[in-house]
Amino acid sequence: MKIGVLGTGNMAHALATHWVRAGHHLTIGGRDIRKAQHLAARLGGSTTAGDLRAAAGAGQDVVLAALPFDAGAHVVRDLRTALDGKVLLDCSNPVGPGFRLLTDRGPSAAQLLAAAAPGAHVVKAFNLCHEDVWRMRPPVFDGRPLAVPLCGDDPTALALVHELIRDVGCEPVPGGGLERAGLLEATAALFIALWVGEGADAQAIAPPLAYATGSADPREAEGGTEAAALR
Repeated sequence: MKIGVLGTGNMAHALATHWVRAGHHLTIGGRDIRKAQHLAARLGGSTTAGDLRAAAGAGQDVVLAALPFDAGAHVVRDLRTALDGKVLLDCSNPVGPGFRLLTDRGPSAAQLLAAAAPGAHVVKAFNLCHEDVWRMRPPVFDGRPLAVPLCGDDPTALALVHELIRDVGCEPVPGGGLERAGLLEATAALFIALWVGEGADAQAIAPPLAYATGSADPREAEGGTEAAALR
């Protein structure tokens, strides 16, 4: 693929590293051309550098918006014509002080990007983990590859992002249409609050899949109820 990367920060570096290894052609774009050139040199391969508009234009298949929430829509609006018909991959988290969701019941960050560039096919993914997780090669825990939920409306765009998720060594999990992207962002806010604010194990809040919609064995549920009654 030909991938444009908007941004030169940690998420841009972490994800782009995997995609360069997978043989994709990347163009790193930033407001500071020197930072873009520095990151491109670190990534190696066939990676090139330029300004934001150059990266948006060069990303013929996918453009990664690795941008802070407060800057994303403004940058994308300026580049909207260059993004027409392209997949715009949003990995941002609109989380502010006190782990507050900055979208505050309004459109999600991904929906704001879609409104700023209505000709693009926006997909939300890669927002649930710290950049150091994405630097792992691959992100595997207890022998199980990390699952990456994604939301979007265009089947072709989703298929391309599925491929990029697998290039990171992860498993894609369909999360529904773009209207559900806000749920991913809210999940990130909750997880960050649990991990950072409370030091809690966020994974522990979910039961095994067999129990997700009820007890896997009704006898176990009855026994648990009886045991609780005896205590």
